[in-house]
Amino acid sequence: MLLWIDFETRSECDLKTKGVYNYARDLTTRVLCMAWALDDGEVAVWTPGQPAPDFSQVTQVRAHNAAFERLIWSHVLAPDHGIPVPAPFYCTATQARANCAPGSLEDVGRFAGADMKKDHRGAALVRKCCIPPFKHTEQDLADLYAYCAQDVRAMRAASKAMRELTDEELADYHVNERINDRGVLVDVELALAAQGYAAQEAVELQERVVEITNGVVKSVRSPRMRDWVYTRVTPEQQALMEQNDKVSIDKAVRANLLACDDLDENIREVVQAADDIWSSSVAKFARMAALADEEDRRVRGAFVFAGGSATGRASSYGLQLHNMVRKAADDPEAVRHKIVRGHALGAGVSKMLKTMLRPALMAPKGRVFVNYDWSAIEARVLPWLSGDGEETLDVFRRGEDLYVSTARAMFNITDVTPEQRQQAKVAVLACGFAGGVGAFSAMARAYSIQMPEAEAKRLVQLWRNANKWAPVFWSKLERGYLTAMRQRGHLIDCRYIFQGDHLWYVLPSGRVLCYPFARFDDDGGVSYAKASWKPAADATEWPRARLWPGLAAENITQATANDILRCALRRLDAEGIEVVAHIHDEILVECDEADAERVSARVHEIMCDAPAWAQGLPLAAEGAIRKRFGK
Repeated sequence: MLLWIDFETRSECDLKTKGVYNYARDLTTRVLCMAWALDDGEVAVWTPGQPAPDFSQVTQVRAHNAAFERLIWSHVLAPDHGIPVPAPFYCTATQARANCAPGSLEDVGRFAGADMKKDHRGAALVRKCCIPPFKHTEQDLADLYAYCAQDVRAMRAASKAMRELTDEELADYHVNERINDRGVLVDVELALAAQGYAAQEAVELQERVVEITNGVVKSVRSPRMRDWVYTRVTPEQQALMEQNDKVSIDKAVRANLLACDDLDENIREVVQAADDIWSSSVAKFARMAALADEEDRRVRGAFVFAGGSATGRASSYGLQLHNMVRKAADDPEAVRHKIVRGHALGAGVSKMLKTMLRPALMAPKGRVFVNYDWSAIEARVLPWLSGDGEETLDVFRRGEDLYVSTARAMFNITDVTPEQRQQAKVAVLACGFAGGVGAFSAMARAYSIQMPEAEAKRLVQLWRNANKWAPVFWSKLERGYLTAMRQRGHLIDCRYIFQGDHLWYVLPSGRVLCYPFARFDDDGGVSYAKASWKPAADATEWPRARLWPGLAAENITQATANDILRCALRRLDAEGIEVVAHIHDEILVECDEADAERVSARVHEIMCDAPAWAQGLPLAAEGAIRKRFGK
């Protein structure tokens, strides 16, 4: 029997600032009501003081963003009102994201074509009833209870209209929640001290914007920044910036632009700089300190399972580990000493602070981190998926340098110069997902390589000639999704099927990717509703993205790499190895210092052991034992 629930609560604790774990544990947090329903039954509303409902036959509890309900039930409802948690939880927001729909309950209906206008009544009632100073009437409370009940009806209807999570997806979700519950220790003293450097970091970020724009944009807060971006993005990206007949570069627009796979790297850096100035690394340190538990200093709840709806990869919330730069200080203890004592950091404050974001996560006394990441995971998965990339896979099997081998094939040479190796590296990173001259040039600039367009075009063609499996794979994917769109209900040989209103792709693991509400455009191409893009206030349809071969290859590759990560996390969890963080191709484990070598060897073994469905895929991982998170 399924139990559908939604809580409304109140607290002196600020949920947005302190996070759900601290909120649920705060002594001022109270349950105002619980709306609930069993299976398809009527929705009821329970309030404190009423007899407890009978949940003895419940086998699963369903809630939207279920971590909130689970924690409130465990820390507030059960101890305060004696109502025990009856069964494991199932998150309908996770279900939505696994079907490439928005995770927000408010947006799921809009995404599916219901009224595009937002209903703000719930938010207004929450402000009155749930957030200090609690200025509400009895009617406000009654309206809140009714709104809570309506959320249960909406959640149930949305969930029943979507594909169910598979048993494996649900198991992976619970592994992720155990990682969230475990949390990771934060160096709060370092995080608090780092906040004193905010002004200097903002100056450096702005200087970088001036440099990129050749002095056109002297402040990201000026209209010139918006105009500079607008005149340089693609027509599709311009449409994302157009709201109510005006061009905007607000937070939602910036998020939509940064979610574009083909955004020019210089534009991406300027847009990211704008975000960083409002949400700099100093702000990340402040967030760390605010989220840390007052007793054990651990930050919990950092990972959103299937948060990247296009691929199913996890995203990061609160602590935002996925947005931290990978580079870490060579001597984090020395840098920490300077920051904590307020020493002058000299030039490069922004860069120095960013290199301390990872080291701000530390192992408790007597324990260490075992930190591993897969080596060139996407460069391995892509040729393996193609079915024709054995020559490339053999390079990995022999333990050779991929970039040297690629340079030999591209330039038809034996002895490779450092310059040629670097050019091959750029080609590998830029061209695998059907990247052309623009992608190659942008990647080259990231490595401080400047070259004429003609030379970039030549190198792209050389890479494609040396990796003939890649263009064949792209063409196969394109033929697959176009054929599937024309032959509704038939599984095409390259694993596409168009069923209902959605285009699906069956991954090697058996998991499916979804391109929702796919359709042919007037020019014969295929577009789909993109969950991560938010509609403008006056929109009549959810924003759409174009499916093209490079994007298809990228989605499938990243999703398959994520399935390998999920499998490893599942195995580690089953063996009691305590994962505290995971970031795309990285796993961070905490263990006793005395057991570190054994745990390290086992983590490495599991990560290099391909799942049964990925036989023939050569995997490799590199790692270290550390006291602080590094790279």
